[in-house]
Amino acid sequence: MKDIIFAMAVRNVKINILRSILAAIGITIGIISIASMGMLGTNMTASVTDSLSSMADKLSVSPYSGKGGGGGPPGMSGDSDNLTKKQFKDIEKIAGKYGYVYGVHNVRAKVKKGSDEWSTQVYGLETDAMRTILDNLTAGGYPSTDNSVLIGPTFASDNDMEVGSRFSVGGSGVKVSGIIESRGMTMDLNTDSAIVMTKDMYESLFGAKDEYNQANIVLEDINDADAVTTALESQMNRREETIRVQDSSRMVSMISSSVTTITSFASLIASISLLVAAVSIFNIMMMSVTERIREIGVLRSIGTQKKEILRMFVYEATLIGIIGATLGMILSIIMGYFFILIMVGSTKYFFTYDSLIHLPYAMVVGLIICIFSGLYPAWRGAQMDPIEALRAE
Repeated sequence: MKDIIFAMAVRNVKINILRSILAAIGITIGIISIASMGMLGTNMTASVTDSLSSMADKLSVSPYSGKGGGGGPPGMSGDSDNLTKKQFKDIEKIAGKYGYVYGVHNVRAKVKKGSDEWSTQVYGLETDAMRTILDNLTAGGYPSTDNSVLIGPTFASDNDMEVGSRFSVGGSGVKVSGIIESRGMTMDLNTDSAIVMTKDMYESLFGAKDEYNQANIVLEDINDADAVTTALESQMNRREETIRVQDSSRMVSMISSSVTTITSFASLIASISLLVAAVSIFNIMMMSVTERIREIGVLRSIGTQKKEILRMFVYEATLIGIIGATLGMILSIIMGYFFILIMVGSTKYFFTYDSLIHLPYAMVVGLIICIFSGLYPAWRGAQMDPIEALRAE
């Protein structure tokens, strides 16, 4: 009997194939939405984590302004105060045994070349720090005169500059002595679109003598990050908060939390399409029960039990769900791949377990919704009186 009931369910789905497909499409759209949002969040988090892992050995220490949260990210001016000479010496004393400590000046300054004028980030470093941190140049050499500077590769390409090019920054004429190798996003210096000059030249143009916007630490052992952070915060913020320490692990945690919140909200919105699909399946199953009242009456009169009638309609709802879920999974892989390629810029993590696990999750949710949507119509059909059903027109 079980095989016959299932065969009848398959037959009924085939007879009303167009209606079944339309109902399945709702499930398909819902699964695509939920799976794509989940995979996007996973890929974004993995991409950011991978980018920041390369800077796990770097810490950035900046002054705590105490005015609304303390400004922007490391390497960008924003705090109203600088690190004093004493604070920098204290940082060197505490963190120096764990790695290399150097001070950084930075400001956003006006740049002029011919008739073109724009603004960009300018860094000032000690000569030793410049050679240690920016140890790879794609062209030229380090500044040897007071008016020579290094520029980032993006700055060079965007403004058609090369070694020997001249322009003005902060109202003073300078010459390009070298071009820095691309470093991407880093915790210490974001130099790709910036200008780097010696500390003395920076102070002559922008002031802030013997003060720094931030102090950077390159750790010898990345496992010391927490110990250094704790030591700096406990010793330098003992009486009041004077500094803030940022490391990649904290940034990863913060960004991952933000991405998770956003994708969870987006998935919640996307799940509305599944609710719409549930209503559609409910209506279709109710129509199916109404149209087949006499069929139900015949089946009941020849001895078919209520549970068999119930199972037949549940099978139909499940088959619609399987069709929609299968189609949704296939389209989720195809559309999700290109969606992530556009949004993230890479599909490096697309075929990982953490990314693809969202597919079966979305499919299971879709199937459960289909089954629950068909339960009441199935129960109603099973409860029909066979005599009354046979009399129905």
